[in-house]
This record gives sequence, structure tokens and C-alpha cells, in this order.
Amino acid sequence: MTAPAAATETVRSPLAKPQRADARRNYDALLAAAREAFAANGTGASLEEIARRANVGIGTLYRNFPTRDALVEAVYIDEVDAVVRAAQDATSLEPWAAVQAWLRRFVSYIGTKHALLEGLNKDSAVMLSCRTSLYDAGEPLIRRAQAAGELREDATIGDVIRMVSGIAGVAFDDDEQRDRVIAMAIDGLRAR
Repeated sequence: MTAPAAATETVRSPLAKPQRADARRNYDALLAAAREAFAANGTGASLEEIARRANVGIGTLYRNFPTRDALVEAVYIDEVDAVVRAAQDATSLEPWAAVQAWLRRFVSYIGTKHALLEGLNKDSAVMLSCRTSLYDAGEPLIRRAQAAGELREDATIGDVIRMVSGIAGVAFDDDEQRDRVIAMAIDGLRAR
């Protein structure tokens, strides 16, 4: 089993994040704009449109992300890091509430992941590192809820991630139906 301390690690991008405050703001604005554009139009979204949405020039985009693949990967890593941080934040909650809060955040990550998958090399070291980080972040929450007698003893982090990922990837009539079905699935994890 993986040590809980690993949950504090974030995934490392091969690209260096800018150190200057103004450059960092541009970098973050480009990530946010790319996340929105990729969610709306897939990873083929116009890079010029992403730069415009971020309120920067196309040169600034290319200085930060020399290729489309680098931008897609950076958005994905940023999303994974947010899910890892959500697991860390959830440790302040009661065990069952922590699992629920983290899984809700994980579900929103699944939506982003699906939009980015077409542009990611699924066999890359970055993807493996992201997967490991997600498992390492969620596992201590699962174990803590099990130790408290609130989560099924036979559930593993792999089981939980596969279940929620599978459900989150299904087409629903609306967000309300998706949230209801996911809540039912998560409730199925409770110890009886």
C-alpha cells in the first residue's frame, strides 16, 4: 500500500512555471482559458482564441506552452493537482464527509479529463504520475473512513475510483440526474 505522505505530492510538469508575478498571472490565465476552451471545443480549440480569452498575445501562449500538447498536458496536470489538494483539504472533515467531498471534486475532474483525453498520451510518464497521485491522495481518506467503520472494508481506492469514473462518464439527462446517481453510488460505499 502507498504511504499517506505521498498524497502531499503534486505532479510535476516538464515545463517550468514562471516565477515573476506578472508572468505567473499570464500562465494561470492561459490555463484557465485553455480549460474552458477545451471543455467547450475539445483539445483542437483554437490557440489564438485561448490567448484572446486569457487576454494575452499568442507569443505569450507559445512562450509558456511551446506546443498544443504541452498546453493540454499542463491543463491536465493542473486539474490533477486540484484534486490532490481537495483530498488534503478534506482531511479536516469527519471521515465519511471527507470521502464524499473528495469524490465530488473527483467527479468534476472526470469531466475535464474526458475533454482532454484525446490530446494526451495515455502511456506517458506524466499520465502514470497523475494516476499515482490521484490514488495516493484518495487512499488515506478511504482508509480513514474504513477505520471509522463508515466505509465498506472490502473497498479499495481502485474500486472507488473505477466506480465513480464509470458513472461520471455516462451521459445523463442533466446535472441533477448525474449528481443523484453518483450520490447513490457513493452511498453504496457505506458500511452496513
